[in-house]
Amino acid sequence: MLDDNIILEEANERTVLVGLITRDQSESKVNEYLDELDFLAHTAGAEPTSRFIQKLDYPNPRTYVGTGKLQEIADYVEKNDIGLVIFDDDLSPKQVANIEKELKVKILDRTSLILDIFAKRAQTATARTQVELAQYQYLLPRLTRMWTHLERQRGGIGMRGPGETQIETDRRIILDKISRLKAELKDIDKQKNIQRKNRGKLTRVALVGYTNVGKSTLMNLLSKSDVFAENKLFATLDTTVRKVTIENLPFLLTDTVGFIRKLPTHLVDSFKSTLDEVRDADLLVHVVDVSHPNFEEQIAVVEKTLNDVCGAGDKPVILVFNKIDAFTYTPKDPDDLTPATRENISLDEFRRTWMAKLNNNCVFISAKEKVNIDQLKDMLYEKAKEIHIRRFPYNDFLYQTYDDTDSLETVDDVLNSLESGTDTGND
Repeated sequence: MLDDNIILEEANERTVLVGLITRDQSESKVNEYLDELDFLAHTAGAEPTSRFIQKLDYPNPRTYVGTGKLQEIADYVEKNDIGLVIFDDDLSPKQVANIEKELKVKILDRTSLILDIFAKRAQTATARTQVELAQYQYLLPRLTRMWTHLERQRGGIGMRGPGETQIETDRRIILDKISRLKAELKDIDKQKNIQRKNRGKLTRVALVGYTNVGKSTLMNLLSKSDVFAENKLFATLDTTVRKVTIENLPFLLTDTVGFIRKLPTHLVDSFKSTLDEVRDADLLVHVVDVSHPNFEEQIAVVEKTLNDVCGAGDKPVILVFNKIDAFTYTPKDPDDLTPATRENISLDEFRRTWMAKLNNNCVFISAKEKVNIDQLKDMLYEKAKEIHIRRFPYNDFLYQTYDDTDSLETVDDVLNSLESGTDTGND
């Protein structure tokens, strides 16, 4: 029978990474993607020892890389006791079968690696159901290569081998499980919708962003909670909602799963209930790792995902540039006439550029060192207040009353004093 997951068998498994330079991907871009793949591999418990990069117009339809490069990888794998090879792009079932035949080790692509991490990170029943569905949807078209040890006989009546029977049996089992998991997720969606309705009319703020930018750390700081945070990709997989009060204004703050390049489509489908939190939010707080050398591309990835997948591209957004404590740059030599690169631009220059671009609708902070957090809270308060007043115009008077009153601490105090006839000192 088919195993229920594709989790890596051993921690610290020695592995190599493989990527392609194509018409659509430059060498610098491939190296950046492989850096991210390296981080993913470490998160999954593997130990990357080397990288193999080849320049092709397009991936080889049989083996992803060319024959010569595949032989080079095979020689390295054999000499260095490598048990796993990870490819940066999704592989077809045919490619995986051909590559495994040549390398004789376990093969993973980017999607299967992300699924492995998700399987390890899933803590709640909801997350485990979502991940399990994504895994089965990924494995279904790849069943054939999993039964190569049952050699198929020659075709013809009465000559069908047991492998084909087993494949059909597993296919039916997986299709049944997919149907069951989809039904479970429908029930979960209903429960989540009821939970969202039960939260009343409080303003909803969702933390979004690329994975490992510090959303959970910021969540803990603002809500004084203990959401799991770690310097690894996809440290948080489950959606967490906390009530936060800034000055006199309560709102709901949601921590969501991080986005990533080449997000697998079956993961998107499976995590519908998680993404619904983003769709239902009144305000998005887009957290960015400003210390990352390509943070602007990460911003574009998140914005595209919000627009294409979540349908939340038109929501108001506060851009929060986090990790200013880790920001580094090299000043450009005055005699150097070449154009400045990302490494030559200071944090102050970035701040002026983005604040002008976004009409001051952004803030630069360090959640780890608690720098400029009060500025972020002030911005959150003003944005949440605007949304609240649009929803409840009557409360506009209460906020004005509160702002002019030193002796009262909350809007509730003002409301109670008005109802009891107590003099608040305001006409």
